[in-house]
Amino acid sequence: MDTINVFDVTGEEQSYIASRLVRFNDSQVPFTQKPLSKYINKCIKENDEIIGGILSEVYCWNILCIDVLWVKDEHRNKGYASILINSVEDEARKIGCSISHLDTFDFQAKGLYEKLGYTVFGVLEDCPEGHNRYYMSKKLL
Repeated sequence: MDTINVFDVTGEEQSYIASRLVRFNDSQVPFTQKPLSKYINKCIKENDEIIGGILSEVYCWNILCIDVLWVKDEHRNKGYASILINSVEDEARKIGCSISHLDTFDFQAKGLYEKLGYTVFGVLEDCPEGHNRYYMSKKLL
């Protein structure tokens, strides 16, 4: 067998590789939205200070992915996280999203997500060591 060389990629090469996967995905299951990504990012402020926020993306087939949810320690358990999630989900529904997914660690907000209707569809054990990472989803329609 010939020697195969593996290289670090440049930014341009990274874009090229990602675009090839996007092209393949579209050829298998045609995309249902344009543009392919729409970000729905929200925050709650108090006196111009961000005390909580959510970062999410609607991608390719009107699928909502919640990437980040954070609420400042002293403002937790006041319902702010639920408000942020509901706000993003409502906006996603308006543009045709029927499903949402996210992941969370056992030391984060799994219980909150379950209260809001998310269910676990996968677990990565010992990620990090001694902890679990949960993959969760929810039907939006």
